[in-house]
Order: sequence, then C-alpha cells, then structure tokens
Amino acid sequence: MALPFRRRILYALIALGTVPAAIAVIGWALTVRSPASPAETTRQAVAEVAATGRALVQTIDSTRLSRGEREALAQHTRALNEALSRVQRSETLAAYYAPTLAAIILGLGALVLYLSVRLGGYLSRQLTKPIDELVQWTGLIQREEPLPAEPREGGAPEFAALRGAFREMARGLAEARTRQLEAERLRAFREVARRVAHEMKNPLTPIRFAVSALARSARPEQQESLEVLQAESARLEQLAREFTEMGRLTEGPASEVDLGELVAELVRTSLPRGVRTTLTLDPTTPRITGHYEPLRRAFGNLLRNAVEAATGPLVLEVSCAPLGPDGAEVRIVDHGPGVAPALRETLFDAYVTGGKEGGQGLGLALVRQTVEAHGGRIRLEDTPGGGATFVVTLPVRRPR
Repeated sequence: MALPFRRRILYALIALGTVPAAIAVIGWALTVRSPASPAETTRQAVAEVAATGRALVQTIDSTRLSRGEREALAQHTRALNEALSRVQRSETLAAYYAPTLAAIILGLGALVLYLSVRLGGYLSRQLTKPIDELVQWTGLIQREEPLPAEPREGGAPEFAALRGAFREMARGLAEARTRQLEAERLRAFREVARRVAHEMKNPLTPIRFAVSALARSARPEQQESLEVLQAESARLEQLAREFTEMGRLTEGPASEVDLGELVAELVRTSLPRGVRTTLTLDPTTPRITGHYEPLRRAFGNLLRNAVEAATGPLVLEVSCAPLGPDGAEVRIVDHGPGVAPALRETLFDAYVTGGKEGGQGLGLALVRQTVEAHGGRIRLEDTPGGGATFVVTLPVRRPR
C-alpha cells in the first residue's frame, strides 16, 4: 500500500536530517572506543619505554659508575617514574572520559534526531496541507460545488497566490458553465421559434387575405367581429415576426459600426414625444466590428422597453463611452419603477415581460441574443433614486 504524500515528505525530510547525524555519531563513538585511539597508543608506547628502562636500570652496575653518571641515571629513573604516574592518572581519567564523551555524543545525536523530526513535521505540514487543500478543491470544482468561503491561512505566500488563482479559475468555470447552459437553452429555443414561426406564417397569410375580403362586404353587425379578427391576426403576425428574428442568427459579413452614431439616431427617431432624454457621447469611443441592423434592433428594443415600462413622465439618460482600448459601453438609464427583484434572474429569458402589459416577453431575449452573438454582455443595475439601468458592453473585435 502506497504511503500518503504527507508521510512520504515527512520521512524524506527526517532522513535528510537524521542520516548524516547518525553517521557522525557512529563515527565519533567508534573513534572513542577504538583500541587504536591516540591515547591508547601513547599509553602503550610509554609502557614499553618504562619496561625497557627498568630492564636497563637492573642490568647496570651502579657501583662502577661515576658520581655524575649515577646522578644522571637517578634523574632518568625519576623522570621515567613521573611519566608512568602521569600515564596511570591519564588512564584513570580516560576510564571516565570515554563514557562521558559517548553520552554527550549520544545526547547530541538524540537532540539532532528530535529537531529533525520536529522540523520535518513542520515542513511537511507547510508543504502538504495546502496541496491537500488544493486537491480537495479540484474535486469540488469537478463536482461543480462551491469552494470554501474562507481560505485556510498558513503555508508559504506562493500557496496563498495559488489559492487565489484556483478561486478565480473556479469562478471562471462557473461563469462558463452558466453561459454554456444559457447558450444551449437559447439555441434550442431558437430552433423551436424558427419552426413555430414557419408554421404560424403558413395559415396567417390566407387568414389575413380572407379577413380583408370579408371586411369589404361585411354587414355593420359583423364589423366588430372582423375588427377583432384583424387585431388578433395582426398580433399573431407580429408574434411570428418576433419568433423569426429569435430563430435567425446574425448572418453576412461584419462591418465597422459607430455605436455613438447608432444610439444618437435611435434617440432622435424612435422615442415618442414627451420623453426627456440626456445623450452623452464620448468621441473617443472605438468603432466595433458587427452587424448594424441587429444591433439597431437590440438598442431600439431597450429604448422601447424603457418607454413602455414607464408609469409617468419618463426621463432617459443614454451614454456611450469607451471601455478600455478594446471595447465600448452603452448605458440606458431610466428613472421609472425599476425591475422587481423576483424578475432579475430571468429578465432576459424568453416569455418574461418584466411586468409590462401587452408584451410577449421576447424583446429582451432578442437583445441578449444579439449582444452575445457579438461577443458582448448585458446586465441590469439599479438606478440611484429608483429605476433601471441597462449596461451593454461590446468588444471592438467580434470573436469568431
């Protein structure tokens, strides 16, 4: 069975600290206890000299020596005895010195071992706990579960940076999954919308012709019923048209679009009288690459949605400004009733009218489809003091 990663790191760090210390301790112990140590060698040499000296003294006939020679011999004998006494005292001290030195060496070895284990455990925790945490985070990301709210403190600063990168990656993946799900749902709805629009147009055309023919020869009591038929068929035709737009992707080559000019033209021509408008255009706003007509319909829908949602005198603030060197931002601000919190999450979905009477709930869905087809994003913000702010961001270059 394979050892856990933390234990492998711990054992490796302990081995790095203890193996050299153990080799040194063993070497010192062998040196102290070795028979051929310097102290033992000195003792043997002095013992040999003492033995030969005694033999020399015993063999010499001191009576035949002169007085000076006898004094020299006596001095040599005293020096030899003094050396032997010193060697004996050294042997006595060595008998206590060697175990003491061995105990000190073993104590130092044990201390080094203890410090190695403690240091190895600390380093292994510092290395493995953040790694184990990141491994757990990868499992959470794989299962699409949220990461812990508060990061665990500790470890090297590099691990803190890595945690931050993991969190950013998790947020990016969550946003990508959300966008993918929305794109799949919108793609499925576009296909259904295209088929429904096709099926609706087939009977609508003869119905409209038949109603027009009946209206020319209808009796007065039939006029009211014919007006209802004309109004409802016109409503169905408008719905079929919106379904057709919803099911049609942007086609044809893209070209440069001046968002400031587009928005200014819409404010000038598509808003009813009585709407007070503040238009702010930044001349440094870059031109984007896109399709003019779909973008015109999208911004026209936003302006019309703001007008139709108003319950009183309407004041609009429209602005167009650069968003860094590679993008542009259009803001449409109204001071109306705003959007209910319960509708914020689904406001850009199909069939969500935002509380507006008479709407089909396709306008904002078409706006989002167009904006996302150009690689942009649309979001809703609250207007200070009440109202809604729609913010559209578009890149200069449309992604392929």
